[in-house]
Amino acid sequence: MEIKRINTPNAPQPAGHYSQATVYNGLVFVAGQLSILPNGEHKFGSIEEQTEQALRNVHEILKAAGSDWDRVLKINISISDINLWAGVNNVYSRVLGEHRPARAVIPTGKLHYEFLIEIEAIAATDM
Repeated sequence: MEIKRINTPNAPQPAGHYSQATVYNGLVFVAGQLSILPNGEHKFGSIEEQTEQALRNVHEILKAAGSDWDRVLKINISISDINLWAGVNNVYSRVLGEHRPARAVIPTGKLHYEFLIEIEAIAATDM
């Protein structure tokens, strides 16, 4: 099987040596997404605003890989402070609705560029 690399203009372009996502054997692995607009602009604001944008980026990459929220198997969320969790969970539960993939929440302290959250995902795809 071949590894496919995903690149969509609807999410921020990688700023380093990585892909937005890779697909292998029916799974898509979405790289960690920050609160960055597709044009590369950093979108700071409340934890809710940053969570919304990071999830939007994950969703655009999932769609480009032939997947969607209802096919997500696992989500990892890194947050700068565990006290932000309530705001994250409110946005997360609204966006994902009834779908409840496995999830890890990792309080990391300071994140790159002073963002408050980074989200990555693994999902099923038909690619």
